[in-house]
Amino acid sequence: MDAKELIARRVALELHDRTLVNLGIGLPTLVSRYVPHGITVAFQSENGIIGFGAPPPNGMEDPHLTDAGGGFISALPGAASFDSSTSFALIRGGHLDMTVLGGLQVDAAGHLANWMVPGKLVPGMGGAMDLVVGAKRVIVAMQHAAKGQPKIVATLTLPPTAIRPVSLIVTEMAVIEPTPEGLLLRERAPGVSVADIIAQTGADLLIIGEVPEMPVAIPNEDAA
Repeated sequence: MDAKELIARRVALELHDRTLVNLGIGLPTLVSRYVPHGITVAFQSENGIIGFGAPPPNGMEDPHLTDAGGGFISALPGAASFDSSTSFALIRGGHLDMTVLGGLQVDAAGHLANWMVPGKLVPGMGGAMDLVVGAKRVIVAMQHAAKGQPKIVATLTLPPTAIRPVSLIVTEMAVIEPTPEGLLLRERAPGVSVADIIAQTGADLLIIGEVPEMPVAIPNEDAA
C-alpha cells in the first residue's frame, strides 16, 4: 500500500463506535474508506454535513455532495446537511469527539501549522483553527517529510494553527504522541527502524523500550 493509504488505515484504528468525527481536506478524507468492521462513525465535514461515507463509484457522483475540499462523497442513511453557521456551532461548541487534519509542520510541543505558507496565496484560513481548539481529540495525518525536509520539527517555522497541542501524529513512518515530556515514539511502520525515524525527524523523540510495529485497519469490505 502507498504512504497515504497506510496513514489512513492507521488513523482508522483511532475511531470509536458511535462518535462524531471531522475529517479535514486532503489525506484525512481517506479515513472514511477504512472504518473497521463493527464500528459506526458519524463523519462531519465543516461545509455542512454529518453522515458521509467513502467517495461514490465513478459515474455516481452528485455535485451537491462534496466534502470541504470539493471532493465527492456519499451520504449514508440518516445523513443530515446544514449551513456553515450550524456546522461551526458544532465545532466551536465542543461537540466533536475527534478531528483528523493534515499538517505542514508539527513541533516538539505538539503545536500544528497547517493553514498557510508565507508568500503563497491561500483562499482563507478555513476551519482548522476552530477544529484544533474545539475537538476533544486532534489527530494529524501527514507524510513524515516533504521535499526531503522533516515536517516534525523542533520549532515551527510556519504560522501556527493554534496554541493547543495535538493529540497524536500519524505518518507513513511512525505514530508519535505529544506529551508534556516531549514527543513519544509509540509505533513504527512495517519495515521501518527506529533509526530511520530518528533520521527523518527534526525534533528529539522519547523512546521507551521496544517500539512495536504499527497495526492498520482492515475495512469492512476487505474483511468480507
